[in-house]
Amino acid sequence: MKLSLLSVFLPTFLFVSLTPGMCMTLSMVLGMTQGVRRTLWMMAGELVGVGLVAAAAGIGVAALMLRQPELFALFKWVGGAYLGYLGVMMWRSRGRMAISVETVDLPPASRSQLALQGFVTAVANPKGWAFFVALLPPFLDASRALPGQLLVLIMLILVIEFLCLLLYAAGGRGLRRLLGESGNVRLLNRIAGSLMVGVGLWLALG
Repeated sequence: MKLSLLSVFLPTFLFVSLTPGMCMTLSMVLGMTQGVRRTLWMMAGELVGVGLVAAAAGIGVAALMLRQPELFALFKWVGGAYLGYLGVMMWRSRGRMAISVETVDLPPASRSQLALQGFVTAVANPKGWAFFVALLPPFLDASRALPGQLLVLIMLILVIEFLCLLLYAAGGRGLRRLLGESGNVRLLNRIAGSLMVGVGLWLALG
């Protein structure tokens, strides 16, 4: 790929990734309640979803998907309802996703559950599809082989996305430490739960 295109693409996508969104908010919430290490499972699922969406956008599948909004409906509503349910349970300091009010040890949330949250949030986000449809084509050179260019861009996207997810998860962990030292575990659960419900509503109604 041309270095001139990459020099524009990198800061553009970095800025977009750093902007708070559903996936970044989810990473921060899980950083609070599960810790950065366990949040890596959510990140893995999210990155798989982002990679699939980016690849689909690059080969034109996303244009068809955006004309068929009913294809998003099941993902959006089921995924949003699931995240909303988890948020309510966290707000009530119940369930494996919440921080225990009796011990500082993290409850063992399912790895597959965390990965599924990240995957569904990434794939069921219409704005993500629209973004990749708008972003990727201008950076593809028709005179060069498409697969190689697309592979380079997707790899860069995933690296940037992963670093931003780590940053948000670390911020959530820091907030937990700040509030946990004051004994405000219930307050932390309610903050995390409220954010999770917000992500669910955002996903379902966005």
